[in-house]
Amino acid sequence: MAALLSAFFCGLLFAFGLVIGGMTQPSKVVDFLDFTGSWDPSLGLVLGGALGTSALLRRWAQARSQPLFAPAFMVPGRTDINAPLLAGAALFGVGWGLGGFCPGPVLVALGGGMESALWVAPAMLVGMLLHDRWYAAPSRPPAATGSGQNRQPYGSHRS
Repeated sequence: MAALLSAFFCGLLFAFGLVIGGMTQPSKVVDFLDFTGSWDPSLGLVLGGALGTSALLRRWAQARSQPLFAPAFMVPGRTDINAPLLAGAALFGVGWGLGGFCPGPVLVALGGGMESALWVAPAMLVGMLLHDRWYAAPSRPPAATGSGQNRQPYGSHRS
């Protein structure tokens, strides 16, 4: 129960941060990507703040022997950069630029009843389902399925 409450409050804090930072407004994303027009650098500041917070918390987490509500920290075991990763990143970027949303903000905007999220959320869901269907094909190696089976605890990759 403690783990569930912790996840709920972390999600709530994330949602509040998205709303306060204006990240549920697609115009913020579009204006950030519009270098020749009405460029708005505020998204870069939000991203920089998130990166700094993440770096500090990761350092703190790595100093712990285990998380508060789980037996071990889990991090991706793969570090290679391959064609599917690059294609997925490009597709994500195009969708982000066209729709003005990434997955977290679209869910928050959907919960807030924002009309544009009603168009983006179903498209995002279809993309996720197509991804899962494509990667569930028997020709794919098990490590590429994204099922979490190729994860390792923090510390196991340290020298």
